[in-house]
Amino acid sequence: MSGRRNRLALASAAVLAAAASTGVVLTSTGPDAPAASTVAVAEVGAPAAGQAAAPATTAPPTGAPGTTAPATPSQPATAEPTKAASKAAKAAPASTPSKPPAPPESKLLDYQFQAQINGWYCGPAATRIALTVRDKQPSQDAVAAELGTTMSGTNSAEDTTRALNEITGTDFYRTTAIPGGAATPAQMDKLQGDVVHAVTSGYAVVVNIAGSVTDLDGGWHSYPGGHYLTVVGYRDDGRTVKIADPAIPGEDSNYWLSTIDLANWAATRGYSS
Repeated sequence: MSGRRNRLALASAAVLAAAASTGVVLTSTGPDAPAASTVAVAEVGAPAAGQAAAPATTAPPTGAPGTTAPATPSQPATAEPTKAASKAAKAAPASTPSKPPAPPESKLLDYQFQAQINGWYCGPAATRIALTVRDKQPSQDAVAAELGTTMSGTNSAEDTTRALNEITGTDFYRTTAIPGGAATPAQMDKLQGDVVHAVTSGYAVVVNIAGSVTDLDGGWHSYPGGHYLTVVGYRDDGRTVKIADPAIPGEDSNYWLSTIDLANWAATRGYSS
């Protein structure tokens, strides 16, 4: 009996070994037989000795249909900023362009005065005064040649604008006309702004006037046939201006005038600023 049990045990071991190499399902019968079980292959793709390798197959998951589910496409990277970056961007103040400094309430220019050398050289003399502010000191004759001045005088502010730009080598100056018999409030405001801009930029203003006016000290100035003079400063934010008048020699050649009166004095004429 002992020898028989040993032979049965050896036979069973041989059967189990064969099943392990082939994945055979072993079943037992009888009332106490356990449920069917599958013996897993220890190394997939490693054939038993003397056997040809079988192609590997992939079994579908238990309970799922025999199809392969499509792969989930990878999500593309987004360029959206994170919440922290968005908050930081919102918190950062918007940059604003820097404003130029406000012009001073008053300003006077350094200039060299020279009275006109004859009765028709007011244009050349006034233009020369403005040029000395820019360190230019031509003769009145040289300026007269540039202006086209004759014994009848200098034609208009268009000529003084051209000569000022030509001799200074800039294009700073522009001509403003006041064609009516009296300046409008808008023309008065423009003259005030133009004087402040020019003087704070280091340029004098040449004005072509006609008629009569009283300065702030009560002085009377009358040029019914027309005249040129130079604005060399301002005060009270440009509401009053300092005049260098080439028709008056000596210390009385400069005086203060309201900008409103100067605008009306330049009516029918104009100015270079």
